[in-house]
Amino acid sequence: MQTTDIRYQLNLYWRKIIVFNFLLILSIGSVTAQARFKEISQSGQDDKLISYGFFLASHTNYWRLKYTDAFITDPALANIQSIMPIYTPGFSLGFLATFRLHDQLNLILTPKVGFYEFRTDINTFVSNPDANTIDENNFFTTRTTINEATMVEFPLHFKYKAQRFNNSRMFFTAGGSAMFRTKDQEEADIEGIGTLGRDFTVDLGIGFDMYFKYFKFSPEVRFSHGLLDMYRPEATDPAFRDAIQSIRRKSITVYLNFQ
Repeated sequence: MQTTDIRYQLNLYWRKIIVFNFLLILSIGSVTAQARFKEISQSGQDDKLISYGFFLASHTNYWRLKYTDAFITDPALANIQSIMPIYTPGFSLGFLATFRLHDQLNLILTPKVGFYEFRTDINTFVSNPDANTIDENNFFTTRTTINEATMVEFPLHFKYKAQRFNNSRMFFTAGGSAMFRTKDQEEADIEGIGTLGRDFTVDLGIGFDMYFKYFKFSPEVRFSHGLLDMYRPEATDPAFRDAIQSIRRKSITVYLNFQ
């Protein structure tokens, strides 16, 4: 059971606004590219069996946290008001290799290094509220835990492209990724919430190929969902570890691909 929080409501609208603005920018950029290069650009080497490039990416991360039944029933956890993951930004960079299967279908390998931070608010009820130190309306204090990780990732995706129209074409991507944390488990267990150092994700994305005179620019929005339960209760603070049943990764990433 998860408590209602205004930040969650705002995050829902915030994500919709980001996606809408991104698609609007892409549409404007596509029209601009067509106007600037009226003749068909051959950049991006779409006809080659294998082509290469690089990318920069910015992501926002979030833990999908599930409470245990003990969070409701165990008197020892009665002082825990809520455990609230927070959307936290990060970035990544890497290379891409595109294998041409068909004019409209590619297989893409994008090894990368990602820098992640996961913030979680632990809200605890206060038995003797002090108006000078806490919110008088809620009567709880907040402790924020931070998990930092540098991940080496190996995403593999299929890219389905629409028919090319002048110097642009829309595409969809689908696939998965294997992720491995660079620091060892002993070092990671020092953090307030214990997590595993590996994960596998399912990814879906949407974007545009835009052909310029000397290169192809492909912005993309990609949604990733972790498949593994990353929670390590034995390495988590005993004050709230029994309130958490599972933790899975979730992220939204904006890629700027260049070929």
